Amino acid sequence: MRVAPVSENLTTTDAAASVARTSSLDALDALEAEAIHVIREVVAEFERPVLLFSGGKDSVVVLHLATKAFWPAKVPFPVLHVDTGHNFPEVLRFRDETVARLGIRLEVASVQDYLDDGRLQERADGTRNPLQTQPLLDAIAAGRHDAVFGGARRDEDKARAKERIISLRDEFGQWDPRNQRPELWTLYNGRHTVGQHVRAFPISNWTELDVWRYIEREGIALPPLYFAHEREVYARDGMWLAVSDVSAPRAGETVERRTVRYRTVGDLSCTGAIVSEAATVSDIVREVAASTLTERGATRADDRLSEAAMEDRKKDGYF
Repeated sequence: MRVAPVSENLTTTDAAASVARTSSLDALDALEAEAIHVIREVVAEFERPVLLFSGGKDSVVVLHLATKAFWPAKVPFPVLHVDTGHNFPEVLRFRDETVARLGIRLEVASVQDYLDDGRLQERADGTRNPLQTQPLLDAIAAGRHDAVFGGARRDEDKARAKERIISLRDEFGQWDPRNQRPELWTLYNGRHTVGQHVRAFPISNWTELDVWRYIEREGIALPPLYFAHEREVYARDGMWLAVSDVSAPRAGETVERRTVRYRTVGDLSCTGAIVSEAATVSDIVREVAASTLTERGATRADDRLSEAAMEDRKKDGYF
């Protein structure tokens, strides 16, 4: 916390008032302090935490917060990415560059491995996001991770709005929204038995706008997909999908070259872009401030499968 120097000419009362004014937290400071508190509490209470890290903006912000929480030491836990095999190449490059720069161990759970050996089957719609659950749960068990950090926020989806900051998962990795523990006075209950684990969401109380304002303030690097660029896309279900080996237009869908950007970067086959000229973080802050849709509601086809699509997946063990 930065406190301006107090003049020697001030009285004791004046000096105290001056310190109080200059040390008050603004909204981003308060959110940062809460998130760092959560991260430190989890590391103090659990034996083998891990951070879900996809290279997307929310996981990047959580990792940035973790580096601040333990500076000048390194982040004391690995990161885990569930790779669908349909990820944007730009995001995978950013992921690898980030963990190399920070000297963090990267664990990868591959959906493709499960498809290759028959443990999973491709879906008829070609979307692999719902297939991430089993590889995730197996990776948690293999790493004996008792706490899993995630970048989920309550403003993203109705199901995520039901989450506590520390959310218990049972022996099967499943979530019961009716069995949530109270978190009064920012006291977090991490009690669990053998086989259970918790999901920890340090930025649960942040909004998408908070995230972008924080990225702007901290100068956090992101994959280039988040910024406006020209790309071949086609329209489907109100979204602009990228042309790729795993995402091709159907009959009657026309490929166009448009200036777009991504509000979220997930599976290529179900993550849509938005038409945008926002080429800088400041541009995006202004754009998000004027938006009336969350990024998942606007650009994720897998969340449109049903009204309760996200909640159903979370009950099974999804992020």
